[in-house]
Amino acid sequence: MKLGFITNSFAWAGENNLDTIAEWAAANGFTDLEAGPSIPLDEALFEQVKAKHDIDISTFIYCRNFLDEKEGAMHLQNLRDRIEFAAKVGADKVICSTGVSPRALIEGNPVRYDPESCIDEVAEVFKGVMELAHKHNIKVGFENCPFMFNIAISPYMWERLFEKIDSPLVGMVFDPSHLVWQMIDPLPLVRQFAHRIFHVHGKDCEILQDMLARMGILHTIVSLDEAADKGEGLKTYEHSWYRYRLPGFGDLDWTRLISDLQITGFDGTISIEHEDPIWCGTLDKIKKGLLLSRDYLNQYL
Repeated sequence: MKLGFITNSFAWAGENNLDTIAEWAAANGFTDLEAGPSIPLDEALFEQVKAKHDIDISTFIYCRNFLDEKEGAMHLQNLRDRIEFAAKVGADKVICSTGVSPRALIEGNPVRYDPESCIDEVAEVFKGVMELAHKHNIKVGFENCPFMFNIAISPYMWERLFEKIDSPLVGMVFDPSHLVWQMIDPLPLVRQFAHRIFHVHGKDCEILQDMLARMGILHTIVSLDEAADKGEGLKTYEHSWYRYRLPGFGDLDWTRLISDLQITGFDGTISIEHEDPIWCGTLDKIKKGLLLSRDYLNQYL
């Protein structure tokens, strides 16, 4: 099992230079990177960075609304570009959302939607995506975040999607944090969906019981105040009853989760996804948070 992080972690603080990110990652014991949308698809750069820093870049992530009537075609082309680029630089998987049809939205609200109502549209779009993925032998993993225009949000929807998009190259990036706040126990799902877990996001979640008692479950506002944080990515959870944390700072039982991953034979990457508001704000704090989670997770790897 490899340990890495998403380049978005640095992008929060305005750092998008792949060489700089990889140099710090390799010097601090990380062995893999997940390239976010802000990293340019420059083949020469990727080959240079991997050789120079002895680090793998195994995964690309691009979560956008591929069913959007105005920008869906553009985002779909960007996804296809990443599949082809992944093959060129020796990566083996691309992570994405599914897209959500405007017809699935409830009163046009991008957060309130009926995920099952657009499953046929998702399957139709990904028919072409998977033809390209098979051509290049690239795995496509769906993120399970309920935001970012995505219907792959629950065990039920995973089953439906895998029925509709029947391919051994279709799977998921398993992010337990989103399951925690949906009141879904992530631990039994590791074994149940072991053959579909291509990648793991190292992200925890903390349920704020005092806020839950005061605000209830409908108050899920998370704001990103660009003026206050000067673009450094400081998330504020002033009214939310849950917040994302780095591994080791939330409610998840990582001992059991990683043990079950090991038992099922998972040999991919745990990629830390840094969205922890406590360890955001400056690049130094982001780095410190990543190092703390590195030490915590390395107990089990």
